Amino acid sequence: MIDLDKLDAAALERSFSGIVTVDVGDRRVLERSYGFAHRSLAVPNTPTTRFAIASGSKSFTALAIMRQVVSGALRLQDPVRQFLGDDLPLIDDDVTIEQLLTHTSGIGDYLDEDDDWDPADYVLPVPVHTLETAESFLPILDGFPRKHEPGARFTYCNGGYIVLAIVLERITGRQFQEVVDTDVLGPAGLTSTAYLRSDELPGDAALGYLHPEGDRTNVLHLPVRGNGDGGAYTSAADLHRFWRALHAGAIVPSDVVTEMTHPRSLVPDEDLRYGTGFWLHPDDPAIVMGGFDAGVAFRSTHDPATCTTATVLSNCTFGSGAVVTLLQDSWPDLLTID
Repeated sequence: MIDLDKLDAAALERSFSGIVTVDVGDRRVLERSYGFAHRSLAVPNTPTTRFAIASGSKSFTALAIMRQVVSGALRLQDPVRQFLGDDLPLIDDDVTIEQLLTHTSGIGDYLDEDDDWDPADYVLPVPVHTLETAESFLPILDGFPRKHEPGARFTYCNGGYIVLAIVLERITGRQFQEVVDTDVLGPAGLTSTAYLRSDELPGDAALGYLHPEGDRTNVLHLPVRGNGDGGAYTSAADLHRFWRALHAGAIVPSDVVTEMTHPRSLVPDEDLRYGTGFWLHPDDPAIVMGGFDAGVAFRSTHDPATCTTATVLSNCTFGSGAVVTLLQDSWPDLLTID
């Protein structure tokens, strides 16, 4: 089990703001809260606080796409061009839905994390309040030349998941967030998970802070509402519920889950592998969701064999690294809890 003194010391040293939980089956075996959900009002983070998870919600997008594949409305080998028409002409005509899901499309990215990128300094090129639907992202997705030929290799791409959200909106006739709510969050029973607007957060949602001290939030740095590449809010309990629902076949059939969690690429820079919409532990069957952005840091690791979920949710750009590392180093011991 995790040494709680070491965990508290790591959180204090790095001014960590957020929560750490470990769930095994129906039991929560570790629960630790740090910092404030709302600093100026001194509202503490608690185990029920809802946090933004940035790119962690790419898994929801992938599952929404796979629901369309299961229904027959999409095929993984469909060229995305047939849904884009004349939009985004720099995307190669032979880029497929599957390549977007697995980050092997090679398309240029509007938010290129390979560059010298500091999320606390990044500002979107359009007013953030205009970015509500997937379609509204079209002006900022255009104009980026491809990085490599489609299918050549893994290249993490945020824009690719926005393109998938555009596809979902065009084939369903519904807004992306509604599609995910109906097809993914609902079947999984995730009552505390939603794509909340950053300019009207409810009282149980944590504000995202740019720095370890001060009251400046991320509201001007991120789209007003999360979309295909990230931005959902959730709770630690809902994350464990999600993992259990996923492996029970409540969202997509179990054989589809198996395919989505089959390793497609090695990603040495992250010390992880990648499947289809999910990160994978480098050397055991555990599955990982993770995200990092202005005012957000997140990692949830799940072992389906023991139904163990270890989660770190943070509402500050920096400070979570030491806590995540400690949890990762303790991972083998967590799987032996009886």
